[in-house]
Amino acid sequence: MVQPATITFLKQLAKNNNKPWFDEHRKEYETAKTDFENVVSSLLDKMRIIDPAFADQKAKDCIFRIYRDVRFSKDKTPYKAHFSAAFSRSGKKDMAAGYYLHLEPGKVFVGGGIWMPENEHLKKIRQEIDYNFDDFKKIVNAAAFKKMFGKVEGEQLKKAPQGYADDNPALEYLKMKSYTVGHKLEDKQLTDKGFEAQCVKVFSTMKPLVDFINNALV
Repeated sequence: MVQPATITFLKQLAKNNNKPWFDEHRKEYETAKTDFENVVSSLLDKMRIIDPAFADQKAKDCIFRIYRDVRFSKDKTPYKAHFSAAFSRSGKKDMAAGYYLHLEPGKVFVGGGIWMPENEHLKKIRQEIDYNFDDFKKIVNAAAFKKMFGKVEGEQLKKAPQGYADDNPALEYLKMKSYTVGHKLEDKQLTDKGFEAQCVKVFSTMKPLVDFINNALV
């Protein structure tokens, strides 16, 4: 579970997102960072049971930096007001589908899938859905999946992608540019002893979708 001090730090950072404040509270940041690393390490231990791809991964392979890249952004606040981690076949930089944890007070969610893949990968995913639409439907229409996520989300093309007919039964999904799902959690769940187990439950529910996408990219 997440320590209350970590949540407090993130709330304060959201209100004081500037370097002088951050430098003054660096000790609290280091404590919160270590806490999040411990959570991610514990999650990895549990996820190795459901997916052997995580056998050799460490928390540092999954956790994103708190420092924002402001070079091309109008928002010049220097820090992210959240901690986040991506669990994929080769860590956070992997281009394949995977799992994601976003820890931000008031906006906590556990999700996954694949976001804005490269064109070559997107074509492979669309082809896999087209060829094996019955299998895909079984995944996204499963009762547990729909209860947990509702539906697969993703920006869509206005028209059918090149090579696909307008009457293709999978058109709704073939038009997508991303394939993601998410499940929101309440802040009070962060400090609950069952927090990590809940994350693993969400990840396990989305695993068939992640596997389907990654099979297309092999």
